[in-house]
Amino acid sequence: MLDVLRHQDLEGVLATVVRYFGGVKLGAGGLVRAYTDSVAQALLQAEKIAIIKQRCLICTVPYAMEGLVRREIEIAGATLINVQHGSDVQFEFNLPDTTADAFIIRLNEAGHGRISWITPEDE
Repeated sequence: MLDVLRHQDLEGVLATVVRYFGGVKLGAGGLVRAYTDSVAQALLQAEKIAIIKQRCLICTVPYAMEGLVRREIEIAGATLINVQHGSDVQFEFNLPDTTADAFIIRLNEAGHGRISWITPEDE
C-alpha cells in the first residue's frame, strides 16, 4: 500500500483498507494484491490538490498608494491577511513563492521608491 502512495508522488496522505473476512483465505500474495488494488482504485477517484509554497510579504505605503497596492494584490491573486492604518498603511499578504520576486519588483517600480518592505524578523 505504501508503495502505491509513493509512486503517486503524494504528501500527507494516509491510506487505510478494511477487509471483512468472508470465509475465503487469500493468502499473503492475495492480501497484498487486494490491499494494493483498493488503494489504487481510491487514488483514481480522489481529487488531488497541488501544494503551492506561499510567501508572506509585509509592506508599508503612504495612504495615497493604498488603492494601487490593493489593486496589485488583487491582480496577483494574493491573499490579503491584514491591513493596519497608522501613520502609513501596512499590508500583510500571501502569494505563491514563485511569483513573489516579480511582484516585489513590479510594486517597487509602481511605487517609485515609496514602498518599504518589512521582513518577519523586523517585527
